[in-house]
Amino acid sequence: MTKIRKKLIEISIPLEEINKASAREKSIRHGHPSTLHLWWARRPLAACRAVLFAQLVDDPSSWPEKFPTVEAQDVERRRLHRVIARMVPWEASNDEDILNEARYEIARSVAWGLDEEPPPPDDGKAILDYLQTKAPPVYDPFSGGGSIPLEAQRLGLRAYGSDLNPVAVLIGKALVEIPPKFAGLPPVNPDAQKELARGHWNGKGAQGLAEDVRYYGKWMREMAEKRIGHLYPKAKLPNGSEATVIAWLWARTVVCPNPACQKEMPLLSSFVLSSKKGRERYLVPSEPGAPLSFDVSNQVPKHCTDPSKGLKRGMSGIFQCLHCGEVTSRDYVAAEGTANRIGKVVTAVVAEGKGGRIYLPAAAAQIPNQLPTVDLNGLEIELAPNPRDVWCRNFGLNTPASLFTQRQLVALTTFSDLVSDARELMVEAARTAGLSNDPTPLHLGGSGAIAYADAVATYLGLGVSKMADYSSTVVLWSPTRDQAKSTFARQALPMTWDFAEVNILAEAAGDFSVSIAGISRTLGDIPTASCGRVFNINASANSFPVRPILISTDPPYYDNIGYADLSDFFYVWLRRCLPGVWPDLFRRLAVPKVEELVAMPYRHGGKEEAEALFMKGMGKALIAVRNAATESEPLAIYYAFKQSEVAQDGITSAGWASFLQAVFDAGLIVDGTWPVRTERGARTISIDTNALASSIVLVCRKKQIDAPTITRGEFLRLLKRELPDAIDDIRKAGVGPVDMQQSVIGPGMGVFSRYAKILEDDDSAMSVKTALALINRVWEEIENELDAAFDAETQVALVWYASYGFDPRPSGDLIMLCTAKNTSDRALFHSEVFEDRKGKAALTARENLPVDWNPAKDSHLTVWECVQHVARTLRADDGGEEDAARLVADMGPKSAEARKLAYRLFEIATQKGWSAEALVYNELAEIWPKLEDKAANIETLAPKGAPRERDLFDLGA
Repeated sequence: MTKIRKKLIEISIPLEEINKASAREKSIRHGHPSTLHLWWARRPLAACRAVLFAQLVDDPSSWPEKFPTVEAQDVERRRLHRVIARMVPWEASNDEDILNEARYEIARSVAWGLDEEPPPPDDGKAILDYLQTKAPPVYDPFSGGGSIPLEAQRLGLRAYGSDLNPVAVLIGKALVEIPPKFAGLPPVNPDAQKELARGHWNGKGAQGLAEDVRYYGKWMREMAEKRIGHLYPKAKLPNGSEATVIAWLWARTVVCPNPACQKEMPLLSSFVLSSKKGRERYLVPSEPGAPLSFDVSNQVPKHCTDPSKGLKRGMSGIFQCLHCGEVTSRDYVAAEGTANRIGKVVTAVVAEGKGGRIYLPAAAAQIPNQLPTVDLNGLEIELAPNPRDVWCRNFGLNTPASLFTQRQLVALTTFSDLVSDARELMVEAARTAGLSNDPTPLHLGGSGAIAYADAVATYLGLGVSKMADYSSTVVLWSPTRDQAKSTFARQALPMTWDFAEVNILAEAAGDFSVSIAGISRTLGDIPTASCGRVFNINASANSFPVRPILISTDPPYYDNIGYADLSDFFYVWLRRCLPGVWPDLFRRLAVPKVEELVAMPYRHGGKEEAEALFMKGMGKALIAVRNAATESEPLAIYYAFKQSEVAQDGITSAGWASFLQAVFDAGLIVDGTWPVRTERGARTISIDTNALASSIVLVCRKKQIDAPTITRGEFLRLLKRELPDAIDDIRKAGVGPVDMQQSVIGPGMGVFSRYAKILEDDDSAMSVKTALALINRVWEEIENELDAAFDAETQVALVWYASYGFDPRPSGDLIMLCTAKNTSDRALFHSEVFEDRKGKAALTARENLPVDWNPAKDSHLTVWECVQHVARTLRADDGGEEDAARLVADMGPKSAEARKLAYRLFEIATQKGWSAEALVYNELAEIWPKLEDKAANIETLAPKGAPRERDLFDLGA
């Protein structure tokens, strides 16, 4: 039987470094794969890369012959943590030296497991060749936006993914499948071929493909401008000059319900055009009773108490008539929309000026009255009747076509038609450039001129789809940023009352050239070291065309996002652009929905029915995953928490418990849970609210078929025996106190899920929800037991801190505590843990601690001092980490105790609501492993080989 080796992810990972890189990644736009095309709730690349690495790299404890002691294993584990820390920042994404270092570690673990010698660490090609043949392939059966297979590819692994949603599959193919297929090829466009003839091409990877996408995208834009440029007039400025229009701003209208009025009333939700300081601009409507029109002013409209609310007077669809003051009902506006009687009027024009945006009245750039007709084939399908995510339907916007103005439809259909025209040009250019005349298209595996033209057309089609995201009547104008927001500024197709129609030829957001520039920039940096495939497969029925596989996957949370319902918006345009290029993906009129593993009550007859169907389907998918997975590596399954779960139910939320139950029922053991955060700002908030991470990575193994059954009492005894060491490993990894509750679930569920059943006192099977509560209780008991292990002075300080913080109290209170802990107040004053305030006593504030303190010279060292001095030193203006690491180096064995105390102090501060204090200890616990690493390289004050003063005393006294 093959020895199952523990992997790094099952013991510890540098969670804080991973979370820091994941959060920072959200602000990266240029060149990030997410800019290729929108997909909802992508996992951060940093987290995906780190998790894959840790799934494949052996934990040092798996090789006692190589790392024989706990200390040696800790040293090696920290070295691997440093590899991850170097690998996860965005800047490392294309750093071949850093990536080769990570690839070598994976290859080394694979080779050791096969009893082989790994390839040389400095031979990048040999490492890649080894990984391609010996490392297990990675497969994500819910590949969505493609983050996991993309990062597998970056690490040199064979990468596979699949998804039911054709939009997701196309994005995955564009990221993972197409770039390696044409890697190394120079561009085929005529301009590039002239440069090649001069010997000027030195591109690599998919940069040739990216250059052709840029070239033919530019050609499409030029052709579109010739055909429809006259539909986008320039604005006339007050001085008689002209300026390019950035956007036309609109407001929807209805006829006033007041029988005595019956005038056109604007449904204007804000009078504010720009709120930038010193450049404020407002809409000023015409006087009541006059024909509806608007002017632009730097003054707030008269009689307006809150310009940001415009004429809105309540919930969605309730507005006040500008003319008579009548307030509509939501039902009235909805009825007008359903009857197709909601109109629209241009309120203002935004133009490009030398000093910024210029706001002008609508008359400055009037839209042509006569607009071309449009073939609406495929655009008049029904949008999903999803009341939560597609609530524009409540007001009559029922089809994709109804989400666009006539001019937007003309623009998008023009660009869609140009994709096929550009493809024909590319076929000829590719043949002229020397690509084979193989007639096999891309979707059937071709690699000749036709397949290459299909590849470039794919990215051009994605460019049109991206342009649609900024070219609908759901696009809002941002007064704070002076620019348009995208359709999917949130994960829904809402109803908007004011909207911005951007100029698709203005070289700003919404211009096709901007979309193409983002795509080509991203494409040029996509990893092409290994090939990948993305399939269109329903996860519940997946028989896995490749197996055995390493599973790393991010399944949909059961009702968080309506992927299929929302992606119809993009599907209709991609289908129009690429019907012949990807015929299998676009054979339907809309995205498949019934089979989708998302619990949509409207789709399945109610909430309970939807959740039952989801869990049944997810159960099938997890069983399929288990059957296809390798025996030697753990599975990683991401679970995304909803914010409502985070706020209300914590670790025992129904959704979380149900998902764990499905994992358990599928025959998987959960032995690790790592909380991944993507919001750095949430760290302080989470300390106040005990909020959960944005997602949890579940680390799973296959359960043995003959797993035994135990009782509740045996389960509790096992928890108490195994959790302390597991908690210590988690702390050593630098997991902050704020994340401990979720991280401890892993080893706790590892105990629960490795048994076939845990019997309650009445012989019923224990539920996952009960197990979670018991794990949490045992963890709290273990934490409380820590107090008794600290030195007496620290125990007194802990009790005092929990009662009074740093506030002074009568000295008698301290004397009573000292008597209970068998120490004296004189010892506490002497150690400087407490201050004697003549009749009162208080814990010594960090800022009052002596700056020259050194633990190596402290004759009676306390754990309390160690923590407070390191916290003080870290926050000092000079020295910082280096000085703190020197203190840790001189603490010796007390360092491990001090780290534990930081966690305990965090818990107390959190319970008391002391946010600032809690943040101090959370940061301290997270950075402690880094300080210990630095401490190992610091020459301490004591001479080499000489005993230190602290070793001459009983430090636990």
